[in-house]
Amino acid sequence: MSYHWNWGIFWEASPEGTGSYADMLWSGLLITLEVSAIAWVIALVVGAAFGVLRSLPNAGAQRISGAYIEILRNIPLLVQLFLWYFVLPELLPDAWGDWLKQMPDAPFWTSALGLGLFMSARVAVQLSTGIAALPRGQMAAGTALGFTLPQTYWYVLLPMAFRIILPPLTSELINTIKNSSVALTIGLAELTARTRAMEEFSFQVFEAFTAATVIYLLLNLAATWAMRMLERRLRLPGYGAG
Repeated sequence: MSYHWNWGIFWEASPEGTGSYADMLWSGLLITLEVSAIAWVIALVVGAAFGVLRSLPNAGAQRISGAYIEILRNIPLLVQLFLWYFVLPELLPDAWGDWLKQMPDAPFWTSALGLGLFMSARVAVQLSTGIAALPRGQMAAGTALGFTLPQTYWYVLLPMAFRIILPPLTSELINTIKNSSVALTIGLAELTARTRAMEEFSFQVFEAFTAATVIYLLLNLAATWAMRMLERRLRLPGYGAG
């Protein structure tokens, strides 16, 4: 039995009664963008904090950061999402656990938090490596200017380190967008979940997943282009990629 191609399926009404199949994919894309954006902000903020701890000349801070990185980096994202969504509410006091279970959009916020923390471990490694790659004179320059250690990091080391690691951060941003598809396992109706729903409703497997593939490709190409433009704008002679 041959496959019946139907590229016009995207404009047909979906059984959900909320528009066409194209509308289904569009709603999934919006959720993917929202979750990825929030997760990326969490990854940058938390990752920067632990990246700085990892680079401090303090054994205790390095151990804390190292433990955080090794735990989150070596547990699969799918397992972490399950732990956040299914296990954490059962471990908390009843009132807190019930609040988490009944929270509106719980899959959305769980996905954003879980994905953000998972990616933050990778950002922390990238940032600490970028700080280590800076000449030792950078720290000495901050001290000579009368900066405290936090001020030296904020005004001298971090701006330079982030410029150095922009290329690998581009890869991490793309990974964040792609990893958001795992969130369908806890009920988030992101792009991959909506694609599967379209396939199950219409039985047009190839059309549905071809559209999702093209959307993911264009989305990641746009993210790569934006990060490259940012890299060119912030590049300093002698630092970062040539």
